Amino acid sequence: MQDHPSNPDETPARVHSDDSLKPRGKLKIFLGPVAGVGKTYAMLEAALAQKAQGADVLIGYVETHGRAETETLVAGLEQLPPRVVEYHGARVRGLDLDAALARKPALILVDELAHTNVPGARHAKRWQDVEELLDAGIHVYTTVNVQHLESLNDVVEQITGFVVRETIPDSVLERADEVELIDLAPDDVLQRLREGKVYVPQPAERAGHHFFRKGNLMALRELALRRTADHVDELVQDYMRAHAIDHAWPINERLLVSIGPSPFAIQLLRAASRMAQALRAEWIAVYVETPEHTRLSQAARDLITQNLRLAEDLGALTFTLAGRDTSDELLRFAREHNATKIVVGKPRRARWHSILFSNVVQDLVRKSGDIDVYIITDAGEPVKTHARPRAAPHLAWLPYAGAIVVVSVCTALGALLSHVFGEANIVLLFLLGVVLVAARFGLGPSITASVLSVLAFDFFFINPRLSFAVADVQYLLTFGVMLVVATTISTLTARYQQFAEVAHERERRTAALYELSRDLAGTSSRERLAHIATQHVHRVFNSQVTILLPDHLGALTPTQTSAPAFELDTNEQGVAEWVFTHSQSAGLGTETLPGARALYMPLAASRKTIGVIGVQPADAKRFLAPEQFHLLETFANQTALALERNRLAEQARQAQVQIETERLRNSLLSSVSHDLRTPLAAITGASSTLLEGEMDVDADARRELAQTIYDEAERLNRLIRNLLDMTRIESGAIRVKPEWNSLEEVIGAALARLDSRLRGRTVTTCLPDTLPLVPFDSVLIEQVLINLLENAIKYTPPASPIEINASVVGEHVVVQVADHGPGIAPGDEERIFDKFYRAPGVTNSGGVGLGLTVCRGIVQAHDGKIWVANRAEGGAVFHVQLPREIKPNE
Repeated sequence: MQDHPSNPDETPARVHSDDSLKPRGKLKIFLGPVAGVGKTYAMLEAALAQKAQGADVLIGYVETHGRAETETLVAGLEQLPPRVVEYHGARVRGLDLDAALARKPALILVDELAHTNVPGARHAKRWQDVEELLDAGIHVYTTVNVQHLESLNDVVEQITGFVVRETIPDSVLERADEVELIDLAPDDVLQRLREGKVYVPQPAERAGHHFFRKGNLMALRELALRRTADHVDELVQDYMRAHAIDHAWPINERLLVSIGPSPFAIQLLRAASRMAQALRAEWIAVYVETPEHTRLSQAARDLITQNLRLAEDLGALTFTLAGRDTSDELLRFAREHNATKIVVGKPRRARWHSILFSNVVQDLVRKSGDIDVYIITDAGEPVKTHARPRAAPHLAWLPYAGAIVVVSVCTALGALLSHVFGEANIVLLFLLGVVLVAARFGLGPSITASVLSVLAFDFFFINPRLSFAVADVQYLLTFGVMLVVATTISTLTARYQQFAEVAHERERRTAALYELSRDLAGTSSRERLAHIATQHVHRVFNSQVTILLPDHLGALTPTQTSAPAFELDTNEQGVAEWVFTHSQSAGLGTETLPGARALYMPLAASRKTIGVIGVQPADAKRFLAPEQFHLLETFANQTALALERNRLAEQARQAQVQIETERLRNSLLSSVSHDLRTPLAAITGASSTLLEGEMDVDADARRELAQTIYDEAERLNRLIRNLLDMTRIESGAIRVKPEWNSLEEVIGAALARLDSRLRGRTVTTCLPDTLPLVPFDSVLIEQVLINLLENAIKYTPPASPIEINASVVGEHVVVQVADHGPGIAPGDEERIFDKFYRAPGVTNSGGVGLGLTVCRGIVQAHDGKIWVANRAEGGAVFHVQLPREIKPNE
């Protein structure tokens, strides 16, 4: 059955089983190593090919950089008008996202995915616009250079010496349905740079001397090739999983090495490393944790830890798997990761053991199918790895004595019940005893109980009794079946008991990680995060814990927590600083500075190491077990992520404060430069006219100039008063002195103050006779009414009426100031009370945007509420709600 893609340029490499249920569009990324390799040109060519096939193609945003050949391709496609914004005196172009969503083409072209959007756009970054377009079901073609990937930011800085500020999350590339590499040899890129096809001449010359060096270009080219190959490899694995392909595709060599608790695994790992280097392949070292892991000696567990660390040092990825059968787990993992070769050590057991019992190598060879299996000599299992620490000599016999006691009890019960039960039921009684021994004492005693049960059944219950002789030959079959069944039951019981131990251990690890993640997620303080992490590590690992974080000077300093911590001397502090600098574990149990009293791990975040955790265990041998070591690594990673989240949140808060401060500063400067300067200019002009032309100005003109001086001085006084009132409100200096007042008097006083400005308008008041006295500060509430009336005067037509109403609503009195102007724009009902906010389109309101903010502050100081709404017949109405009673303790 063939797929018939219904979208432009759909890749066959990734198949989602539920694509038909998802409206999300498809994303194709044209990836390049650097600018100038032809990404935009290739994208436009692909779009023209889609248009020729009948697809609805639209250019959302394309940057041609003045290249004639690129502009020629652009001319052949419909182009969306860009969104243009004035920014620092320049006209900045960008994608008009709303227009693109309204147009909703089948395919849209969005160039330069990593760039920052123009100010005022809905999203800060262009890749966020692309995500919204994809969510709307629109297919997207886009371009990006490899240096813009977030995970490669520090790598690119090390190679080129330049910090790339604009980045995209790696998840954007990972979610792409297709990535097409646009490659060009470094010499060709440099030639295009000299010809002015990358930048205009002067920037091109500077770029050639700095970023566009041949070494940089080669390194970036390799990064782009590797990232593209990784993405294609993920697509192939997705396709194989979606189509249930259980055999490896030898597209790229990938080695899988099986290691165990063997001292000869060192030779195995080194041989695998050499093989991977010769094949230029990545390799993975795997340890399979079977139920037998619980019976390993401490020395064997230490070997596993050393082998896994050696594999990491040699460049391998390491994994610890869990399963019942080692060969089955290895093959499953190999097929999931498309491994083409499995490398194992040659068994070092006797030939008779290999003949009677299968081993991992034999099972792998038999089941591997098309996966190659390499067997390395002198790297197999040691002769003895499963020896448990022996119990004390005077206690070693106790489990076997218990088995003898259980068999004796079963024999006695069988003898007592032999006249009631037949031989078959007595056999079941002995089998029950074997199960009890296996569950309580383990495999060895249970096998002993199996043999003793057969002998006891023969001796006491089979004729001739009290003899091992058998009169009827058929009982030999009974004894054989009984022995096999008893042995099988004992083996299975012991094995599943081991399974239960492994499951319990994994459940304990999972629960510990869950508790740590839950507690860290609900905390925002850095000190509290460190305290939670140390508490959990101390409890889980029975260790003394110290977390060191850099102070404001960058020096590592231990955090103060209530968990047991250890003192750091000069040597221990030096180890911690080495770990912080090199971002590698060191100290106890490692090959770096192993003489330290504690193990130190870096708290590595996404961009850098943000601290160090030091752990001094009570039992070093138990602590260095592989599962414990990896669990501690996970704890350290979770702690690092939580600390980074806290740091980023703090940075975001500080950035928001800075943005708000900058916005207020700019607004205040704008007000000072315009709104305060305007009345001063009018006053200066009028007064200079009076002074310079005193004899030539008649009385009417002199009165008009004097009135202008008075009006502008009053306007200036109002502006300064609002600024001072806002300062008093924000500083908490405003004090409300409520007294019983009449609203009629305060409203009348406010109207009288604005009598000259209200000329030509009809002001209607509707105040019921039953309106009670209300407790408020008459001076402050009068200022609220004056500001509301001035607001109505500014934003409504000159002759439009104003209405003032008052009513009693429950325990409050509500005053309404209504106008017949354009009303409030949708969504601005709350914003108009913000500092320095002015209604859109109003450029000469005569204020700094503080009048309504002052109103809100005064009303809230009275425990009241103020809001605005549009009237059905047009205009806006402001509501001021004040309590009718004075609250206690006011």
